[in-house]
Amino acid sequence: AHIIDLARFLVGEFKSVVGINKTFVKERPEAKDMMGLSATKTVQNKKVPVTVDDASLFLCEFKNGALGTFEATRFAAGRKNAMTFEVNGSEGSVCFEFERMNELQYYNAKDPAGLQGFRLIQATEGIHPYVEKWWPVGHVLGYEHTFVHELYEFIECICKDKPCTPSFYDGVECCRILDAVELSATERSWVDIDKI
Repeated sequence: AHIIDLARFLVGEFKSVVGINKTFVKERPEAKDMMGLSATKTVQNKKVPVTVDDASLFLCEFKNGALGTFEATRFAAGRKNAMTFEVNGSEGSVCFEFERMNELQYYNAKDPAGLQGFRLIQATEGIHPYVEKWWPVGHVLGYEHTFVHELYEFIECICKDKPCTPSFYDGVECCRILDAVELSATERSWVDIDKI
């Protein structure tokens, strides 16, 4: 859901999707104790049917004509939270990887041929709107900062009586897209978001 919301924010509204879901492991040991989303202990010698997908992939067409590819999987060995977002165009590309949240990778096709290549941009420079609330420039930001920023913006919206983003509408749109992907995977066909 997070990457769908980010895609809507950066690229625009979704027009249609086509997806596929797959459960690779049909039974798993029954969880006894949990930590977050992972079992820390299991019931010995007891397996239960798996009722969730191990992988979900989908393509989308945005209303502005852009195309997108999305993948979520439990089977990406070595990845902890690899939420990656890349936008490519004829004149350049930019890439964000959540596991390296303080950096952006940027490519400019207009650079001289001998200097072309992705460059690393530190996202903690002094021009950021929250910089006065952070550590000094160049010091890394952590996962918790995202929640502090979110709460700050929410309180600001309440105090200044202005609309909040993301809004309830944004949440509904994200759910509609997820429902369309699920329907597409079931029907094995493209689904228009406006029909959901």
